[in-house]
Amino acid sequence: MAIRPEALPTDPSALTEMVLALDAGNEKLRVAMRTLKEMIFGKRSERLAVLVDEQLALKLGDLETDATLPVQANDDAPAAKPPGKLRKKARRNIGALPKHLPRCEQVLEPEATACPCCQGQLHKIGEDVSEVLDIIPAILRALRTIRPKYGCRSCTDGVVQAKALPRLIESGMASTALVSHVVVSKFAWYLPLYRQVQILAGQGIHLDRATLAGWVKRAAWWLKSLYELQLRTIQASPRVFCDETPMPVLDPGRHRTRICQFWAHAMDDRPWGGPAPPAVAYVFADGRGTEEIAEQLKGFSGILQVDGYAAYKAFARGHGGAIQLAFCLAHARRKFVEVYKTTQSPFAREVIERLQAVYAIEAEIRGISAEQRLAVRRTRSAPLMAALKARLTEMVDQLFSQSKLAEAINYALNHWDGLTLFLRDGRVEVGRVDDWRGDRRSRGFTVSGGFRLRRCRSSHHSSVSSRRSSNRACRFAAPGFHLSPQTFALDRSVRRLGMRKSLSVLCR
Repeated sequence: MAIRPEALPTDPSALTEMVLALDAGNEKLRVAMRTLKEMIFGKRSERLAVLVDEQLALKLGDLETDATLPVQANDDAPAAKPPGKLRKKARRNIGALPKHLPRCEQVLEPEATACPCCQGQLHKIGEDVSEVLDIIPAILRALRTIRPKYGCRSCTDGVVQAKALPRLIESGMASTALVSHVVVSKFAWYLPLYRQVQILAGQGIHLDRATLAGWVKRAAWWLKSLYELQLRTIQASPRVFCDETPMPVLDPGRHRTRICQFWAHAMDDRPWGGPAPPAVAYVFADGRGTEEIAEQLKGFSGILQVDGYAAYKAFARGHGGAIQLAFCLAHARRKFVEVYKTTQSPFAREVIERLQAVYAIEAEIRGISAEQRLAVRRTRSAPLMAALKARLTEMVDQLFSQSKLAEAINYALNHWDGLTLFLRDGRVEVGRVDDWRGDRRSRGFTVSGGFRLRRCRSSHHSSVSSRRSSNRACRFAAPGFHLSPQTFALDRSVRRLGMRKSLSVLCR
């Protein structure tokens, strides 16, 4: 709404206050516009070296040529770079293939081994060896199982025959290996069922897509108990990572999508040498409120490493002191990174550099025991965090309350107790919550055609066909850290069908 001249106040102080308020509002709009442009066209990196490098690239003059880049402000960066090594050497595989590959040798002998001069027999004086990467294309075969019957010639009751092997699909004509191949191709390598049908048809096997869908359903049914056991094992851990990602679900009746959530629950004691192996499981829910969290973490007590989402705080308050929230320091840092990208605030850069020192300490102590980590943190990291809090408290009173920098400072101060929980417990990670979601995260699921799960960069391309297929996809999302998907699926199916061992044995 435009301001008319007759609406302006005549009091100079009131007019000054109006001008300052309008200027602050305009500055907020300009920051929002620059933030939007940065999100669309800018780089996604939050490393300080990348941020400063972008600014130096925009300047001209000889004074900038001697500027040196600071150490990267990222917990993934090494604590210190060796002198003389400016960048990491490219990982190239020149002249050697991986040693784990089986070797198939073929020897090429010359046509004649007689000397062309004297016709004497030649003897071997050396050889040239070269290797190339080869592949054996997948082939379909009919696995014929023959069970001979043996009878006694002296009596009529002595017939002996081996028992039939159990099948993943009862009375079906698909082997366990074939069903595992279909599941892995769909959920690990993102090959839709209709495309797999076309591939099979190219080899002379004509199947309906509904047949493959039935195989996937049956495999999900077999894995349900294992999935539930894995989820219970994670939630029984005293320290759990938890996060969610939006998932549009197709709503056929309304001819549109509704936003649901995939929740990730994870545990990982490797940073402090703990006993629990790394594991992650996914849960589908209709929403991301306190009710969904309480339903998933029923009976949980311990440390919950999360972001600053309000539902986690309400969930923790409802359990008294049984649940401690460890907030992600990278989320607090990200807000200052956004401010620095849009406003080039010197204070935002100062905060990023201070957090950089904390991350450098974390890189040095990663992998040692929790007691040793806690001792180092109390000695070195605690003074840095105390000084940072003092600077934040001092600066927040000097800023306009609606500015982006003030919002970033208030976020850090309001979550300070959870952000500094790592100073009181050596098992807690500084951050980031999305570190365990990097190689181990769900960055944009897509489940379409009923069952397919894949990852994509932008969430607006994701869709789920039904709640049932979403729950089914969770069972295939993270089968294991140390096995290939094909090995895991085939191994678990064979052991479950053939050996009939308990789920506790299967999870070893």
